[in-house]
Amino acid sequence: MDSTALQVTPAEGGLLAVAGTFVLGALFYALTAHIAARYVLGDVPVTRALMVGPVPALVTILLQQYPVAVMLVMGFLADFLAIRFIYRVRLKTGGLITVIHYTVTVLIALVLANLLALLSTAPV
Repeated sequence: MDSTALQVTPAEGGLLAVAGTFVLGALFYALTAHIAARYVLGDVPVTRALMVGPVPALVTILLQQYPVAVMLVMGFLADFLAIRFIYRVRLKTGGLITVIHYTVTVLIALVLANLLALLSTAPV
């Protein structure tokens, strides 16, 4: 299997496009981090999730040119470290929150992608 088939192609655009992508990604990851943290820890301040969100967003943007497997592993590790230190939790709890964070992120992203695909087929 060709390793270039599993790479994300960086999109064309200037600094504003990259900044906008980063901000939207950070907000999306913050939302899903807050959902995951609330599920595991109960009532937690949303400000902590706002500090976690930029970490996976930055990793995603910086590692676009590498294979998806590298991006996933590095993103998971960076997300785990951010969750562990920002929420001040033990290893197992941090790992659980990270797994739930990635699960919620994938599920919401799939729902949104399918909703956009469905809406794009609607008659004008």
